[in-house]
Amino acid sequence: MVQDRHPEMNGAESLVRTLIACGVDTCFSNPGTSEMHFVAALDRVPGMRSVLALFEGVATGAADGYWRMAGKPACTLLHLGPGLGNGLSNLHNAKKAGSGIVNIVGEHAETHRQLDAPLMSDIEGIARPVSQWVHRSETAAAVGADAARAVQTARTAPGQVATLILPSDTAWTTGGRVAGPLTPPEPPVPDQDLVDQAAALLRGGEALLLLGSGALTAENLETAGRIAAATGCALMSEWSNARLERGAGRVAVDKVPYPIDAAIEVLARFRRIVLVGARAPIGFFAYPGKPAVLTRPDAEILPLADASDDVTAALGALRDAVGAHASAVVNGLRPEADVSGPLEPGGIAAVLAQEIPEGGIVVDESITTGRAFFPATHGARPHTWLNNCGGSIGYGLPVAVGAAVACPGRKVLALIGDGSAMYTVQALWTMAREGLSVITVIFANRSYRILRGELDNVGAGNPGPRALDMLSLDRPHLDWVQMARSMGVEAARVEDCAALARAIRNGMDADGPTLIEAVM
Repeated sequence: MVQDRHPEMNGAESLVRTLIACGVDTCFSNPGTSEMHFVAALDRVPGMRSVLALFEGVATGAADGYWRMAGKPACTLLHLGPGLGNGLSNLHNAKKAGSGIVNIVGEHAETHRQLDAPLMSDIEGIARPVSQWVHRSETAAAVGADAARAVQTARTAPGQVATLILPSDTAWTTGGRVAGPLTPPEPPVPDQDLVDQAAALLRGGEALLLLGSGALTAENLETAGRIAAATGCALMSEWSNARLERGAGRVAVDKVPYPIDAAIEVLARFRRIVLVGARAPIGFFAYPGKPAVLTRPDAEILPLADASDDVTAALGALRDAVGAHASAVVNGLRPEADVSGPLEPGGIAAVLAQEIPEGGIVVDESITTGRAFFPATHGARPHTWLNNCGGSIGYGLPVAVGAAVACPGRKVLALIGDGSAMYTVQALWTMAREGLSVITVIFANRSYRILRGELDNVGAGNPGPRALDMLSLDRPHLDWVQMARSMGVEAARVEDCAALARAIRNGMDADGPTLIEAVM
């Protein structure tokens, strides 16, 4: 690791210079007093884009979306333990998605930590559950090398969360050193015996090739489609996927359903399952009297490659092992049609199938409304689809920010339930401030609709008025048009499918962000 030493450079400046040298050029930030030397270094060191968030959960979620679309880590800048704590929910989602992020968390100077100041906390303890790597820089001279290791960790397959704690005295003390990039380890490749076992399992019917992280690029789906054509196996993906390339001209994969009864029914016909980048299917929650494992009891399940392996190499080896020479079956383009009628899931799905732009990025946090969207949009124009892999709500708007920053030439379509959007509504302000090309559709059913169904699923009995009131968002009504406009985002309210289609088209023509409140 090459290091440059500048006697007048402080630790904060060496940190910024090292991050840039390691390819990290975007920072999603919500800084405080302890991070001011890092903020000042941004003026002295060119090359780092700093995107301000009004809530730390927006910064961490944006870093997640940035990794998914850019394929490289951004950093976050967070204020002490409470600031990190505010970002934990979306760091949980990022960890489950396999997203690489470098968190820079400010800390009190050593002399101040001894005083147990009001903001003193156990930052390592807060960071560990959502981080694969946690480290505290002890001296200004060590900051650069520590930062290089953090970036190396973030880039380690499939992508990892690294948290670097920066005490303010190491940030302001001179003697910083700039470190060069460290190469992450190569992801493992499955051995040929395992590949041959997988090939044997996929032949002969009643077999499933289940795809997950890293297996859902356009190229890997093409390979999987050829394997399916050669063996007769079915193709499916996990319920939640960090990134899936789909649409006309690409191989279609259905998802394992979220509802547990539907998932058990769909998976019951498969006696043999090969996993590539995926886990064996399990339920999202435990339900009384229902199994948590969704596959049939006698199913033979073979993990060929997990998310940390070289998934592309694994699929390529499997293709060769089965002798997959035939072309894959791909989607045709869905024909244009007039879309009308009330705003219900099927009608909205038809609108999306028609209006998703070529090269669009769909960020899906539509929860209950969105369960009809996926099969209806197989034949939409080629696009990328991002799901919430960790289940903690409030992911969609921040991930849309990060995706738009990573891909300024592509339109982002964020499909968000109104309850979910309220967790990180501050992301709208960042969209406006940065002029991001995001169309946000808020499905305003004015309730936590998914939880009404969960009351039945867990056997909690018929809900009474107090229980239903806990799941309602209509006392008072949320006015999304006013909220969006107050944060600088143009907004409109629609009440039928034709109006939704027109509003999406208007958003496509806009230079900056727009919001559509779809009243259901």
